[in-house]
Amino acid sequence: MPAVLSSTLSPVALMRREMAVRQGLVPVELDGLPVAPGHNRMSRDAFLLREPEVAFLYRRSEGVVVARGPGWTPQLEELYLNGSVCAAVASLNGLLPIHASAVVVEGRVVAFTAPAGGGKSTLAAGLAALGLPLFCDDTLVARVEPDGSLLCLPGHKRMKLWPDAVELTGSTPLEQVSADYAKFYVSTAGSAVDGPLPLGALVFLETGAEPALLPLHGGGKIARLSDDHYTRAMFCQANALDGPALFALQARIARAVPMARFVRSLDRGAFARSTGFLAEALCAMMRG
Repeated sequence: MPAVLSSTLSPVALMRREMAVRQGLVPVELDGLPVAPGHNRMSRDAFLLREPEVAFLYRRSEGVVVARGPGWTPQLEELYLNGSVCAAVASLNGLLPIHASAVVVEGRVVAFTAPAGGGKSTLAAGLAALGLPLFCDDTLVARVEPDGSLLCLPGHKRMKLWPDAVELTGSTPLEQVSADYAKFYVSTAGSAVDGPLPLGALVFLETGAEPALLPLHGGGKIARLSDDHYTRAMFCQANALDGPALFALQARIARAVPMARFVRSLDRGAFARSTGFLAEALCAMMRG
């Protein structure tokens, strides 16, 4: 079961406090074990991430220390803070990070998950252009409620897209993430909601000829929750979840959270049609 830490803070205030960033010295080891550039390490209450250009140290209740080296850029720092660091901080505080981008539909969050490169951000940007505001990009942080439902914390709303996705979604490109990472931050319609919202549905992206939103049931839900993304590994390590405990948590979430498969063609010419189809289907789904 996820750790439940004693705190009088709301989950939003807790993450805001724990993600407070200051510049300083970051060690090259954690718990006496060295961490080479390009690697990270998590302990019971700390997380160390070292990259050639920037390094981060998080300790519970102390916030995040960042050390900026040659090649550092604000965009690169933002990339790690909103990805690996955010997932680690959430996990160490008993919150569940999900590898997903999400929009707001009828006052609830709909999250899209797929392997890296599966089109989560592109789809969310397309839906935002149709009036479904962006709730977060790439990492969704949620609190698991006693009944297994998920309360979603508002995430960062600076979306990153590959150049072809920028053109496809009609987004406005801003700065490039880094010289070695050719995604661009884009201007997207962000949600004005600054508080948590319930997760209305978790949608898994697939490819197919015709757009379809297909409900998942029973064991199919649990199987889809068995994500091997690094966020799941962090959560299990931080909360000491072995195989049976993780399965029990996934089963509890599966019983409480509506889930579906969204099948659509990846042909560029089909994007507008499939995104419009999904926007209508999600609005109908959330209205009941």
